[in-house]
Amino acid sequence: MKRKKKNKMIALCILGIIVLALAVDFILVRKTALDRFAVYEAKAQSINSSYGKISYIDEGEGEPFLVCHGITGGYDQGFDVLSGRTDDYRVIAPSRFGYPGTDMPENATVDMQVDAFIEFLNALGIEKTFIVATSAGGTVAQRFALMYPERCKGLVLYCSGYPASEKPAKPAAGMSGPPEMLCNDIAMWMISPLFKPVMGMESSVIKQIMPMKERRAGIVFDGEVVNKDHTDHYENYDLRNIKVPVLIIHSEDDKLADPEKAKYWSNEIPDCVSVFFSGGGHLMTGNSEEINHVLDEFVEENK
Repeated sequence: MKRKKKNKMIALCILGIIVLALAVDFILVRKTALDRFAVYEAKAQSINSSYGKISYIDEGEGEPFLVCHGITGGYDQGFDVLSGRTDDYRVIAPSRFGYPGTDMPENATVDMQVDAFIEFLNALGIEKTFIVATSAGGTVAQRFALMYPERCKGLVLYCSGYPASEKPAKPAAGMSGPPEMLCNDIAMWMISPLFKPVMGMESSVIKQIMPMKERRAGIVFDGEVVNKDHTDHYENYDLRNIKVPVLIIHSEDDKLADPEKAKYWSNEIPDCVSVFFSGGGHLMTGNSEEINHVLDEFVEENK
């Protein structure tokens, strides 16, 4: 009897140590994430539009780049896409609807987001810009190029999503992104060990996703509307009608944005240059030097 009691106490002590270690890890990861976000938050500015407040980071000199960030993003992740190029380019990274510092209008659509970006550019006095889009931001950027080609010098699709080659037989079903119940720091931290096997990204990416509270509305909007728009409004995404130069950059091993769709549209879009890497995943890890070279060539030819 005493032996069983002793074993039970040992098991409880071990469990307590594990729980304590996990709690400490969560606290440290979240603190690192919040400290990181605070740096970007201090850089952020905002303007008012007819769709509500838009928050953004605007740094650098040279040709302007409007950055459309992906899901779980915001002005911080958008700025990171070109943060190392501010000596060469003006990097303008707004939060899309529902992401840090930007309001979520009622019954929002992708086209409303595009129109909000036009108001945003008007407020900054920018007549024409390059657009670079990552992941889910590709949907918005593609519509921008199709709706307002006169405002777009060139479109860079960086591991972006694409419509199918043929119209889908059915509307998109379910949520195309994390469910709302997972859009909090604890839940996302708990599933972060699955980032690598499921999405091909290191679990440390969680430090760029927190805090989730400021991103929740945008993530839900992306999952319910933006990521499904290629299917639900397929007629709006015939990329053969794009009238601006396009640069596609994609990884063969991307687990989140289908490389086969990227390859298909690279052959269908007029005036399109494409670069495909064998590795790097959704974040294109390890390919920055060649990406910078290709981007510079694209800008030089189209500025």
